[in-house]
Amino acid sequence: MRYPHLKKSLLAFFLMGLSLTALSREKIRHALVIHGGAGVMSETTMTPDMRNEYKRVLRIALHTGDSVLASGGTCLDAVEKTIMVLEDSPLFNAGKGAVFNHDGICELDASLMYGKDRSAGAVAGIKDIKNPISLARTVMEKSEHVLLTGAGASAFAVEHGFKKVPNSYFQTENRYKQLQELQNKEREAGINDKHGTVGCVALDQYGNLAAGTSTGGMTNKKYGRIGDSPIIGAGTWADNQTCGISCTGHGEYYIRLGFARDIAAMMEYRGWNLETACDEEIGKLTKMGGTGGVIALDKEGNISMKFNTSGMFRGYIRSDGTQYVGIFSGE
Repeated sequence: MRYPHLKKSLLAFFLMGLSLTALSREKIRHALVIHGGAGVMSETTMTPDMRNEYKRVLRIALHTGDSVLASGGTCLDAVEKTIMVLEDSPLFNAGKGAVFNHDGICELDASLMYGKDRSAGAVAGIKDIKNPISLARTVMEKSEHVLLTGAGASAFAVEHGFKKVPNSYFQTENRYKQLQELQNKEREAGINDKHGTVGCVALDQYGNLAAGTSTGGMTNKKYGRIGDSPIIGAGTWADNQTCGISCTGHGEYYIRLGFARDIAAMMEYRGWNLETACDEEIGKLTKMGGTGGVIALDKEGNISMKFNTSGMFRGYIRSDGTQYVGIFSGE
């Protein structure tokens, strides 16, 4: 060749192109997606400091789960540890910072499902256990049941080494003000608050999916009301053959739709991809008059985060280095 240096340059460029192509097609070894609730959020009333604080905690949660997955941990470990970060933050309606029921008490619900064998555990009406997601995992792994409630769930927790905390641990001044404001409005107009919840779905390097959801439920809830979060198939679902799902929103609609399982069923029976199935289910929710959102993750590492409200606290992180945190629609 007349210009040997050109030959070397072309070869180098060709090899670089191959490496970039290989990088762009890199198999997702592990991935994690989270939400911190969907609802009516205003970009004008949420201060920059508040927005930054929400995103800071979301990033901490993401990197907590990612560090578990990157070091060879399981999807169950990642989901539990990630949700514990959100439960321990007063910013979200789960664990510390949970909303008050009509009687001024915090009642917590949580569920966890493992996609390898569809094992699951859930708790509802918890008033004295710090991290309900951990108790849900213990129900899954150390009992013959799926869902335990109230005092029985607390007794089970103590038998398995959990320490009780006073209900005041979960309570914050901001949540109490929300209760008072809502009760005043309810007396005037008969309205109710419908939003809250945190959740996580993880894919580990072993090809397994897990999903978990944790919530304080609905502000001013009465009569022992339980929403979709601890209901397997409504608020939480995981199956290695399809996807992992965690939901947030007006739980009654999610229960009626069998929301989480319905997404997986569309993938299983119709052969739809994750994005299409999630779009379809949010459409069903909207048509029924319900509001909220969903996060989803499939075995290939594809992610979907859909909602029909003005915002949803959300984020994801994957082994290829891609990561994201957002709050408002279109962000």
